[in-house]
Amino acid sequence: MIQSALDRLIKVHPDMEIWWDSSPLVFKPWLKKMVDAAPSSKKAVLKEQLNRIYNISDPAKSLIRGCTTNPPLSLAAVNSDLPFWNKWVDNMIRTNKGLSRYEYFLLTYKEVIRRGAEMMLSIWKATNGKYGYISGQLDPRLITETEKMIKMAKEIRAIAPNVMIKVPASTQGVEVVKVLSSLGIPTNVTICFSLPQIWAVAKAAKEGMELGLKNKVDMSKWRAVITMMIGRLTEHPVLDQQAERRGIKLSWSDKHWLGVYVFRRAYKLLEENAMPSKMLACSMRDGPMVNGKYHFWDVEKIAGNIVYTMPPYVLEPLFNRCADLNFKEEILLNDVPDEVLFKMSKIPYIQQAWNENGMEVDQFNTFPATVATAELFSQASAGLENYMGERMSKLKVKGK
Repeated sequence: MIQSALDRLIKVHPDMEIWWDSSPLVFKPWLKKMVDAAPSSKKAVLKEQLNRIYNISDPAKSLIRGCTTNPPLSLAAVNSDLPFWNKWVDNMIRTNKGLSRYEYFLLTYKEVIRRGAEMMLSIWKATNGKYGYISGQLDPRLITETEKMIKMAKEIRAIAPNVMIKVPASTQGVEVVKVLSSLGIPTNVTICFSLPQIWAVAKAAKEGMELGLKNKVDMSKWRAVITMMIGRLTEHPVLDQQAERRGIKLSWSDKHWLGVYVFRRAYKLLEENAMPSKMLACSMRDGPMVNGKYHFWDVEKIAGNIVYTMPPYVLEPLFNRCADLNFKEEILLNDVPDEVLFKMSKIPYIQQAWNENGMEVDQFNTFPATVATAELFSQASAGLENYMGERMSKLKVKGK
């Protein structure tokens, strides 16, 4: 067996987890695309390595330990096989007459989650519920609606025992995390970029867990992860705008060091306070080239007892450009250049992001990265709902 970069990465820490960041429904087509594009001399080895990520014939032996999805990824799953989904949706509409377009959207969205959960279930069973979860995200258009989010969370959780609820780190989402945790419902916090958000939801999860234990709720299958969307913090235009107004020029490496620094601070904060939540890294960007060797700092420099969720745009450079990378535990290092920290300390956007007291909870919904990401996710939900409208029109069905 020829090890891949991913095989070597997972050996850095016994509790490190790699998750697939997309619907499991698109894994097989992605694998085929990767192998088809590879040189003939590398096809066999690459196919063997990729098959280890998600073992289709025996999922319990897969390298991945979980799966995250979101509205854009669910929409992509539908678009990846439109003939199938057109037929499925049309039949669903015919057998559930008189519903609204939004209700048809919910049924379809839940079906995408259900099918993904089914593909991960044997991992969940083999590990007695420790791994094998798929994250089903709440409708991002509800991020300010506490009760509606709790109601939807219960509905999504009922789909399968290995469904984890993806809750936004909005002002209202903090309370949702606490409520769901008190019910023994596992959570994955998303739309999250800053230390104040991470600290608030970590405390909420702990408080909810303690309340659940006090009320004798079965917490044996509960777990909590907190997703930091690294690239969505460092790539937001407001960072450059605020820097330029202060005469500061930020380089590519400055921004990537920033993402590493905030993630490391969050990890340390949770560890030092014995929080039950685990840090999860997403929105990672590949690069840079150093001394003729291609690197992946966003992966390398936070390696340790964390979760990585990796979509195709992360896995592809790891296999195609970083195949010879070696990894070591770097999550505990303190090697961010002083000049980077000095630059960032002058920027209000970063002052909010890298200190656990940088924002009050009621400021979360107006943080620039929150606004932009919630809007993007909402557009995808609307896109899936519009697809329902198109199928209804084709069938000449009127919704209520």
